[in-house]
Amino acid sequence: MMRSAAFALALLATPVVAQDGAAQAALAAAKRLESASVMLEGAGSSRDRVAALTETIQAYEDGLVAMREGLRSAAIRQQALELELNAKRDEVARLLGVLQTMERSPGPLLLLHPSGPTGTARSGMIISDVTPAIQSEVDRLKAQFEEVTLLRQLQAGASETLEKGLQGAQSARAELSAAISDRTDLPMKYIEDPVQTALIIASAETLDAFASSLVATEGTEAGSNATAQKGALALPVQGRLLRRFNEEDLAGVSRPGLLIATRPRALVTTPIAATLRFKGDLLDYGNVVVLEPAADVLFIITGLTESFGTVGEVLPAGAPLGLMGGVAEAVDDILSDTGEGMTVKATETLYLEVREGQSPVDPATWFAVE
Repeated sequence: MMRSAAFALALLATPVVAQDGAAQAALAAAKRLESASVMLEGAGSSRDRVAALTETIQAYEDGLVAMREGLRSAAIRQQALELELNAKRDEVARLLGVLQTMERSPGPLLLLHPSGPTGTARSGMIISDVTPAIQSEVDRLKAQFEEVTLLRQLQAGASETLEKGLQGAQSARAELSAAISDRTDLPMKYIEDPVQTALIIASAETLDAFASSLVATEGTEAGSNATAQKGALALPVQGRLLRRFNEEDLAGVSRPGLLIATRPRALVTTPIAATLRFKGDLLDYGNVVVLEPAADVLFIITGLTESFGTVGEVLPAGAPLGLMGGVAEAVDDILSDTGEGMTVKATETLYLEVREGQSPVDPATWFAVE
């Protein structure tokens, strides 16, 4: 499945689509899928398999974006070419008529002129000047017709290409959930006390109160170099920043964190090695994941539909934390957007809050936020 999807991605990196970065992105995603396939084949433990499947899902996510943008570029280019060719229909007809006349007439007769040798010489000079221009126009029109044909073929195969990508991504997500369930080789900093956790949740009325109580409980530093990477961490999910730290929404409500719009079923990963301090439903925040990358530092993430891992585990950087909610778009829905723009619809939202000690801080002090 992965190798066929990688090939499908590579098909989009054709010269006709390579007018923007979509083709290069498609090729990069194809190479990542091939590498992930090799990683899966050589995975000797459940931990290796989790890492390979994480890479696979991220490659699929990038590849699907590239496919959509590539098809969008192809559709725009095809429409522009067809409009140009339709506008030149009369010109093309006249040009074809001239060429057909020249082909049917014997060469010597084309050079004869009624005014005699001088006129004949002049007509020969004119024809010698005009012929390269005519040939050049013929070659240009031929290239445009061939490009339109190739673009139509690309559009015709888009459904199968996207279907392979969507199926591959979904299959990898299912395999990832199973692989994480089988994983037993991650280090544990401590064993969760379910009674203590339940008491904290019961006594907390807000996310702030919960986080403050969690800081006071047992926890240890996961990575000694965490603070050295402050300001350079990647966000835990690919998406579009909707609101920044303490920025008000349309209702005038502000929150001390980042709100990120993501694709449905997007994979959320650890931005840095961290201890998993909590995961599960909390108050009205839904599924919450809390990471501790350093002593007295918490990353609070909400918005996931499915979360992975066991509380107390030390997760390496890039480890899967869970999946966003929503339903992945069907192929027909994706293709129906081709003419108007195919930027992936970011229908889900992830909230990210960073706390140092008892207080929230601007996540931009830890994450590279543009």
